[in-house]
Amino acid sequence: MKEYDFTLKFNLQNSQSDPNYYVETLYEAGCDDALIGVGKRGYISLNFIREASSAYEAISSAIFDVKRAIPEANLVEAAPDYVGLTDVARILGCTRQNIRKLVVANDPGSPLPVYEGTPSIWRLAEILTWLIESKAYEIDDSLMEISKVNMDINTAKSWQKVESTSKEDIQTLVA
Repeated sequence: MKEYDFTLKFNLQNSQSDPNYYVETLYEAGCDDALIGVGKRGYISLNFIREASSAYEAISSAIFDVKRAIPEANLVEAAPDYVGLTDVARILGCTRQNIRKLVVANDPGSPLPVYEGTPSIWRLAEILTWLIESKAYEIDDSLMEISKVNMDINTAKSWQKVESTSKEDIQTLVA
C-alpha cells in the first residue's frame, strides 16, 4: 500500500450551506484521513493523505466517502492537475526560474499550456511525463499516478458538459 496525497474540491449545491456543518459527518463517513477546508460558503475542500493500492483506488474511495456523507456534493476539481510554474516548482522542490527555463524558454518539445495568460496553466501529468522522458527527471511514482488520475477525472468532468448531440462530431474534430 502506498500513500497518496491529493485534494478534492466540492460544490455543496446550496450556496447558503455552512460547510462546517459537514465536518463531523465527513469524519464519520471515512474522511478521517483528510484535512477539511471550509473557507467559502457553498464549497468544501478536502486534502487527503490516503493509503491504497493505487491512485485510482485512493481517489475514487475518497469521492465515494464524501458523496456518502454529502450526497448533494458535486466534485469541482481533483488536484493536483491544473498547475502554474510556481505550483510545479513547489511540487518538485526547485525554483520557479528553473521550471520556467525548462518548460517555457528551453525546449520546443515541452508541453503546451492549456491556458496561455498570466499565469499560464499546464496539466501536471503532461509536465511530469515530459520531465521524465525528455529531461531524465526522477519523479515519485505516486505523484505521477495521482496527476494522471486527476487529469482523467477532470477531463471526464469537462466532457460531461459537452452537449450529447455534439460529442461524436467533436471527437472526430480532435482525433
